[in-house]
Amino acid sequence: MAILFKNIKELIQVRSEPISFVSGKAMSVLPTIKNAFLVVESDLIKDYGPMSSCPQDNFSEVIDATGKMILPAWCDSHTHIVYAGNREGEFVDRINGLSYEEIANRGGGILNSAKTLQDTSETDLYDQSKIRLEEIIRLGTGAVEIKSGYGLTETSELKMLRVIKQLKENHSIEIKATFLGAHALPKAYQGNKDGYLKMLIEDILPKISNEKLAEYIDVFCETGYFSVEDTELIMKAGKEHGLIPKIHVNQFTAIGGVQAGVNYKALSVDHLEEMRDEDIEVLRGTKTMPVALPGCSYFLSIPYTPARKIIDAGLPLALATDFNPGSAPSGNMNFVVSTACVKMKMTPEEAINAATINGAYAMGLENKVGSISKGKLANLILTKPLHSYGVIPYSFGSNQIDTVFIKGQNVCHKPINNK
Repeated sequence: MAILFKNIKELIQVRSEPISFVSGKAMSVLPTIKNAFLVVESDLIKDYGPMSSCPQDNFSEVIDATGKMILPAWCDSHTHIVYAGNREGEFVDRINGLSYEEIANRGGGILNSAKTLQDTSETDLYDQSKIRLEEIIRLGTGAVEIKSGYGLTETSELKMLRVIKQLKENHSIEIKATFLGAHALPKAYQGNKDGYLKMLIEDILPKISNEKLAEYIDVFCETGYFSVEDTELIMKAGKEHGLIPKIHVNQFTAIGGVQAGVNYKALSVDHLEEMRDEDIEVLRGTKTMPVALPGCSYFLSIPYTPARKIIDAGLPLALATDFNPGSAPSGNMNFVVSTACVKMKMTPEEAINAATINGAYAMGLENKVGSISKGKLANLILTKPLHSYGVIPYSFGSNQIDTVFIKGQNVCHKPINNK
């Protein structure tokens, strides 16, 4: 089955040569073709170019995109969308003046979500998570990483990872799984962090490896949670089981987590709201992707990742939602792109690069998604009629998406203009 998109006002993020990610000044370059065509065949991008070269073959479907644009679907490299219940009560607590840390110290935060999840069946957990996954797909996400970390017991962490595996089996979107057992210290191990870390390493990791439940391992490296030494211990154990590190660092304090991530060749270091010059310097010349989560900064009213400082230092940057019940209860990548432009002073070109090709790299998917390239999956956003792609971040409260295609299939289940 071959599909032709014709009369595309602008085809965005066109990469004819293989590229893993873009950095520094190159992030401001977003290659496009105006008045373009795109051919999709067997789930993949087969061909593209200017309308003057549009093929005249007999296609099974022809979609007239006059006035509309096409770009690769968003690549969200940091989420926690497998969770149970919600934490709207803590939202009110923050409005009333309590900080995230104060709420956690009162038994809220991650431990609150863990208790709810532990009491939720695997079937119910799947059903709740499926709704969130399908919501972000309709909002334009075509690849997503999902973490465990709200279980904090062997049974519940494995339950989360099995739900992620089931979501992956039942949906065509690209999904990557991350084991985040070191998300917080559960009540049962208060005063015995070494015992908890030992349980994660000796009891859970072998089962994850045997069942192939995750590709990545993560740690919340933060004051009051897990130290740099704890983080190194978990990363080392994970790598021994074939799991690549992707770690939470520098959200509230900078304690050396970035350096540890680089030393252990982490694929990404995520959050980075608090960045020192030495944190930026150690990332130079590495293959570790810095990842910003502006939805979290917006929701918690904490500083935003210093995108300008990172990009102007010649580094790459990816954007992700951090979709979770406590600090970023939204998986809307369109809002993330807008917030990056408004609050982090990224240009539309930089933000789109960060949310597509760089986000794909932060999941190890740069060879499959993240750009309009021949042979990549046809995970696409067809916009509504737009004056320019700058309207996407500009109109932060409006949905500019007409239709989303995953592997060439219309997943919005809505009729479109076929001619």
